[in-house]
Amino acid sequence: MRVHVVSDVHGNSRDLAAAGAGADALVCLGDLVLFLDYADHSRGIFPDLFGVANADALVELRTARRFEEARALGRELWGALDRTGVSRESVIEGAVRRQYAELFAAFPAPTYATYGNVDIPRLWPEYAGPGTTVLDGQRVEIGGRVFGFVGGGLTTPMRTPYEISDEEYAAKIEAVGEVDVLCTHIPPDVPELCYDTVARRFERGSAALLHAIRTTRPRYSLFGHVHQPLVRRARIGGTECVNVGHFNATGTPYVLEW
Repeated sequence: MRVHVVSDVHGNSRDLAAAGAGADALVCLGDLVLFLDYADHSRGIFPDLFGVANADALVELRTARRFEEARALGRELWGALDRTGVSRESVIEGAVRRQYAELFAAFPAPTYATYGNVDIPRLWPEYAGPGTTVLDGQRVEIGGRVFGFVGGGLTTPMRTPYEISDEEYAAKIEAVGEVDVLCTHIPPDVPELCYDTVARRFERGSAALLHAIRTTRPRYSLFGHVHQPLVRRARIGGTECVNVGHFNATGTPYVLEW
């Protein structure tokens, strides 16, 4: 059995279309939407609306953890758009819908997917075809092994679209229970797995996920979210914890075989 796993697609529909080649199934761990590419500030919804110079400024502020200044810049830019009579919600949703139409069309069958923190879950049912199974706090058997899926991220100053409380996230982890492969968007709360060496900050990992790994001992814990982690894999007891990669940049899936 061969399963390919991707995460943090962020608009890379070209490579996504080939990501399932040679695999029995594709697993996607979320973040399909590209709002702003930290490596190329000309790509994404934000620079399309406000230009590269403003994207440069926003990335600089966020990287320096000057979040209040970043929010002030955002308020100024969105306020100018609001004054034109155009709803920011409709603008963002229209751009996300265009990306989703292209990305979901690129999924092979079968695909098993969960949400990332920048995704908008309520839109997924409109684009997920019959070959795509969306799971969040749920389990599915693939090739004789049980996979559990938990999507989204925890609350942060970034205020991305699908952030939830620690309690809600922990409840979804508990609902999944014992599995062979635990698939999440965010990593367990292990510092070396959560630190992004380019953004120079710790992303939020889940303590509930770390507890589940220690107590239920899945064969694998697979996740994304941290684009340039200090460490891409680590063992926690008998569990192999793997950051499956920033697919937007690499275009290469992680391969799981048994």
